[in-house]
Amino acid sequence: MDISSKTFSAKQFTLPDTLPMIVLDGCYLFPGCHLPLFIFEERYRRMLDHALHSDRMFCIGAPCGADEVQPVTTAGLIRASVKNADGTSQVMLYGVTRVRITGWDQLLPFRIARVESILTKTAPLKTLQILKSKALALLPHPTDDSCENMQLLRQELEIMDEAETVCDIIAFHFIRCETALRALLEECCPQRRYERLITELEKAQD
Repeated sequence: MDISSKTFSAKQFTLPDTLPMIVLDGCYLFPGCHLPLFIFEERYRRMLDHALHSDRMFCIGAPCGADEVQPVTTAGLIRASVKNADGTSQVMLYGVTRVRITGWDQLLPFRIARVESILTKTAPLKTLQILKSKALALLPHPTDDSCENMQLLRQELEIMDEAETVCDIIAFHFIRCETALRALLEECCPQRRYERLITELEKAQD
């Protein structure tokens, strides 16, 4: 399980003005996380080719209502892309930074969104570290099947300095409620994001 956030940072990238998009119901990519994707639809094969020949970036759009998507998403970087003999592809997408959709350059055959960065509000580092420790303590106990991976994940999260990234990684791996995931993705204050995360983790223990 690769969760390294030090290798790739939003500061290393220049966010393009537009991002192609895949619309997937119930799928939320967070900064600092890796999302494996199987690209099989023809429109998204074309979207992937477009991305690979431009900025190697695209985003995931969560639908909301008829032909609409949630306004906040995560710009994703293509870490790996393997094309199969039948034209489908296996892709590993890495979340770089939160972005807000401001409009559309294209809707067909695939969407291309105009985007802008979402600035993270400041929060006391000591407070974030305290909240990080509380969130880690609320993680579910590993089962026999997941014991090794769970222990490795905990160890890596505990030693990570970037408390904000830890919050996103925990949300990505442990929160299943779509409403909560959407709220966690849209929250630009890391302290309030942690507080919402902790509330969701506490609910899961009830």
